[in-house]
Amino acid sequence: MTPRPTVRIVLADDERMVRTALRAILSAEPDLEVVGEAATGAEAVSVVREQRPDVVLMDVRMPEIDGIRATEQILATLTDPPRIVVVTTFENDSYVYDALRAGAAGFLLKRAEADALVQAVRLVSHTDTLLFPSAVRSLAAEHARTCPAPAPWVARLTGRESDVLRLMAQGLTNAEIARRMEVGPATVKSHVAAVLAKTGTRDRTQAVIAAYEAGFMNAR
Repeated sequence: MTPRPTVRIVLADDERMVRTALRAILSAEPDLEVVGEAATGAEAVSVVREQRPDVVLMDVRMPEIDGIRATEQILATLTDPPRIVVVTTFENDSYVYDALRAGAAGFLLKRAEADALVQAVRLVSHTDTLLFPSAVRSLAAEHARTCPAPAPWVARLTGRESDVLRLMAQGLTNAEIARRMEVGPATVKSHVAAVLAKTGTRDRTQAVIAAYEAGFMNAR
């Protein structure tokens, strides 16, 4: 069996005990390597620029600048940025939603089991699949009710692209979407690229957030 490529990780949390626990869990896996730690948002940006990890586990509430601003800075200044996963205590926290809108690929609860943490890191590092789609959908739906926004892009989606966006929101991979729609994987990949371009988003998570905010997910 071909070994998994090593995933390089940076931990950003102002609590040393949290970082220590995360490091212990992740370092026990042969394909995961913690290459840096940060106790503030500003330090997280600096460490990520230096280490160029594949994944960042980012606390949202940190000194100097919070995880939301740190996420924005990392994604705006690096040409090949890492995947950023927010690690939080409360899944319905508005900070988490703001971090997802800023470009985070997903979020994890600090009380998550070790296996769930490891699986999430591997998932976001190797695929574009939506991380914990039901949780993302619930968070997006909750916040979208209070902050509706008109979106001209909805009218520009083709029927196929609309179908793909709805299946993306369910957490399906490109291969799964291809089977569901009875088309080839290359066709799905093209539709996904068109959806991201028309919604002005960088990945599946942001596309799903945009879909809820535009009222697209409630449309028929």
